Amino acid sequence: MAEADNASDTEQEQADDSREESRPRGKAEGKGDRDKSSSGGGDKKRMNGRRAARRAALHLAELTGKQFEGIVGIRKSEDGWCVEVEVLEMSRIPSTTDVLATFEVTLDGSGELVGYHRVARYVRGDAGERG
Repeated sequence: MAEADNASDTEQEQADDSREESRPRGKAEGKGDRDKSSSGGGDKKRMNGRRAARRAALHLAELTGKQFEGIVGIRKSEDGWCVEVEVLEMSRIPSTTDVLATFEVTLDGSGELVGYHRVARYVRGDAGERG
């Protein structure tokens, strides 16, 4: 039964990946998006929360080489966005003993990376609150 669950999880992940691959991503597309938004009228089209979260995850994955797990927090700051991104730091067997980390990624108003740092490190199966 667990094998069937793992197979369906894998199929779902592959479907999610293929949807993500059809969306623009990476440096070239990100710069093009910014250029388009700023060329027609100054600073009218600013980074929204969804794009900021996605951009933060891409920046972090590119810099650290760590596998993205999810966005666990996002907030608008005075000059940009602060996004908390969860990544897989160390894969173990069983997966409930994987080591995860949360990084705080700071972006400016146009989605460019300002900085990042790790704020927590924990075992996947740990039910305790991080903080």
